[in-house]
Amino acid sequence: MTPEPAPTIKQLLAFYLEAGVDCALADEAVNRLSDPAAVAAPAASEPALPQPVRPQPAVMPAPRGEVAAAPEAAIASARDAARTAPSLEALRALLETFDGCALKHTATRLVFSDGNPQARIMFVGEAPGRDEDIEGLPFVGRSGKLLDRMIATIGLDRSKAYIANVIPWRPPGNRTPTPQETQICLPFIQRQIELVNPDVLVTLGNPSTQTLLQTREGIMRTRGKWLNYDTGTRTIRAIATFHPAYLLRSPSYKRMTWLDLRAIAKALEQTTP
Repeated sequence: MTPEPAPTIKQLLAFYLEAGVDCALADEAVNRLSDPAAVAAPAASEPALPQPVRPQPAVMPAPRGEVAAAPEAAIASARDAARTAPSLEALRALLETFDGCALKHTATRLVFSDGNPQARIMFVGEAPGRDEDIEGLPFVGRSGKLLDRMIATIGLDRSKAYIANVIPWRPPGNRTPTPQETQICLPFIQRQIELVNPDVLVTLGNPSTQTLLQTREGIMRTRGKWLNYDTGTRTIRAIATFHPAYLLRSPSYKRMTWLDLRAIAKALEQTTP
């Protein structure tokens, strides 16, 4: 068999960009989990050899606020701050100044929301990606274009829907947010749902479904089922469906998503505006 040719520089760069690697921080990888104090000293019986002097890579200054409070304190601070927001504008301003989540210091900008705050339906995903981080709006990349087509099939567009994410800052390299990061950001999306007060809440994908609807079941078992989301003052009808990014990778599940969208459209028709 003829071996495949090695990828070109252009192909490698395209692969890295697709994987979410969009910036280089240093020439060498840095193990941030290692403990410099734990490096063993040379044995006393062996004389230490002089080491050649190497130029050290420049030390990246720590972003402001990266040394954050303990997770429990950050979660409590987020809860206290979120409940004081009387409006979406105030909530956004709070997030702009909130330093309890380290994701803020690696993201380009806050990705708060898009669409109509008076809409009867609200879609919530997990976290922004590269395109969202650049534009500051949720669902504007390939998955966003697919979401637009999905909601268009039931007569909706962004002027008739409200769109947000559980996490308002892009995780580095599009990695999965940690449970601590999710819990810190959770009070803000909960307050956002309260302020929008939609008739129907749609969670997109497994992470947002498990976080907001308090279920440990996977999206395959959860999707298409009507659940209740309790804001504390009102119960909102909620339903989960596949995330558009997942549908781009697995288009065979678009049929199931269409059934979910039909159920959503029927629920909107039955709900009194």
